[in-house]
Amino acid sequence: MQATVRSEPALDTRELDSEAAGPETFLAPLRERMRIAVIHGGNKADPGSVVHTGYNARPWKSYQGVAEDIAAALGRLGFRHVMLMPDDIGLLDRLRRDNVHLAWLNTGGVQGYNPMAHAPAMLELAGIPYVGHDPLTVGTLDNKHQFKRDLVCLGLPTPPFITWHMSRGPLRPKMNSRFARAFSGHWGPFIVKPVSGRASLHVHVVEREEDLADAVADVFDATMNHVLIEGYLPGREFCVAACGRLVSHGRKLERRADPLVFSAVERVLAPDEQIVTSMDVKPITVDRVRALDANVEGELVATLGELARQVYLDFNLETLVRLDLRADAAGKIHILEANPKPDLKAPSGRGTNLICAGLPSHGMDYDDLILSLIADRLDYLLRHRRLAVRHLAELVG
Repeated sequence: MQATVRSEPALDTRELDSEAAGPETFLAPLRERMRIAVIHGGNKADPGSVVHTGYNARPWKSYQGVAEDIAAALGRLGFRHVMLMPDDIGLLDRLRRDNVHLAWLNTGGVQGYNPMAHAPAMLELAGIPYVGHDPLTVGTLDNKHQFKRDLVCLGLPTPPFITWHMSRGPLRPKMNSRFARAFSGHWGPFIVKPVSGRASLHVHVVEREEDLADAVADVFDATMNHVLIEGYLPGREFCVAACGRLVSHGRKLERRADPLVFSAVERVLAPDEQIVTSMDVKPITVDRVRALDANVEGELVATLGELARQVYLDFNLETLVRLDLRADAAGKIHILEANPKPDLKAPSGRGTNLICAGLPSHGMDYDDLILSLIADRLDYLLRHRRLAVRHLAELVG
C-alpha cells in the first residue's frame, strides 16, 4: 500500500512582510494577543521538578531575578500577557495550560550534561518558538572545546588548547603527543577550566606544566566532565556582543544591513588578578568594566567588532551572544569563549552587566535591548520560518 503524503497548506504571508510595511505591522497585534513565557532555571530540589535527582555538570543558578527584569521590560514595552515559568519536567504542561505562544529562554538548565540544550529541545518538540539559540547551537557555544574546535576550522584566532577526561587516567603532559602538538612553543602559564560553566567558577591559572595534572584532577572532581587546558594570554581582556539586524533606538526599530555588534568593553583587573574573579565572589560593578571609545581606540574596537560579526554569521546565529576575548603578549586578539545566555540583569546603582555596560554609546538602554531581541526574533520567524509559526501568523491576523 502506498503511503499517503500530506502536503502542507500554503500560508498567506502577504501581510507579514515587515521589511516592506515596517515591524509594527506584526508587533502591534502581537503586543495585545501574544502570550509570552519567560523561562528561568528550575530547581531539581523542588518536589516534582525531576524524576530522579541527578548531577549538574554545569554550575546551577535559577536566574529568576533576571527573568523578572526581562518580564518587567516586556510589560513596559506593551506586551500584555507575560508570565514566568521554571524550566523543569513540568514545563510542557505549564506551556500547554497557559496557551503560551512564545518563550524567552533565560535558563542554564536544571541538571545533567549539556543542560542548556534541554529547554530549547522541549520547545522544539512542543512547537513553541522562542528567543534563544536552538539545541545544537547552544550546546556548541556553551561547550568551550566544541566552540574552539569550530573557531580553528573557521580560521578564527583562539589560544592553543586540549581537553582531558579522567577516564583516561591522570594527565601526563610530557608523555602526551597531543599536548606536545597543541602547546609547541608554549611553556606556560596555562588556564585549566571546565568545558561548560558559568561566572568563571573552577578556573585556575597554572604556572608550570608539572602542576597541570593536579589542577585538571581538581576541576574534574568539581564538574565530572571534560576539562579544558588552554594557553594563558597575558594581555588585556575584552567582551563584545552581537545580535540581529532589527534594532531599537529610543523605542524606534530600525533594520540594519548586518548584525548589530555592540558593548565592546574592557574587563578591568585588579593588580593581583591574572584572570577575572568569579562574579559570584566579585560582582560586576561599574569600576570593573570600561566601555571602549571608538574615537580613541578605533582599531581595537573594529577588530573586536569584526570578530563578533564573523562568529555571528559563520555560526549561523539567530539571537544574542557575548564573546570573551584576550590579547596575547604581542597585542593580537584571541577569542576565549562564547556566552550563549549573557547576563541580562537590568542595571541599577553601581551594578551592571557586560552587555548593558556599552549600550549608551549606541543610543540604547535596557528596554531598547529587550525590544530589539524580541522584535528581531519575531521578524525572523515570521519571514523565514513561516510554516513553523502559523499560530503567530494567525495572531497577527
